[in-house]
Amino acid sequence: MLKNETLETLKNRRSCKNFKPDQISDGELEAILDAGTWAPTGMGKQSPIMIAVQDKDDIAELERINAEIFGKPGLHTFYGAPTVVVVLADANIPTGIYDGSLVMGNLLNAASSLGVGACWIHRAKETFERADGKALLEKWGIKGDYIGVGNCVLGYAAAEPKAALPRKDNYITVIK
Repeated sequence: MLKNETLETLKNRRSCKNFKPDQISDGELEAILDAGTWAPTGMGKQSPIMIAVQDKDDIAELERINAEIFGKPGLHTFYGAPTVVVVLADANIPTGIYDGSLVMGNLLNAASSLGVGACWIHRAKETFERADGKALLEKWGIKGDYIGVGNCVLGYAAAEPKAALPRKDNYITVIK
């Protein structure tokens, strides 16, 4: 099987669920966000947007909402990550959710390539359907009709993420 640095990053990326409190560097954040902008999008429309949140109070509010939606108020659903990148899809673009999902993938893989821990935290859709979620968007100056795609939590891993499960036998079918 062929190997290169990109393929190795893709194979070795894991979801980090235990973060140190130290903030990632501005350079790391900039590089990760830049990678998100290079995700493929339907007809090249670049429809998603990213909001990098490092304000502790705003992260706490996002996490509070997320835990309530999850049905476990008070749970630390962001695992102590000091940065959250919220990815939103333009609700008026038919490929918006797909486009935003590809942005999330680029964020996760870019973080891994830089040695930054990352995890996709769900429930962004439900967060920004709620009044308190919409209030955060308004506070951040975000205008438009958006759907939450995901929250990419970022930080330095406090512990080694779990090893990958073996790949299932029927994952691939090749038709020639």
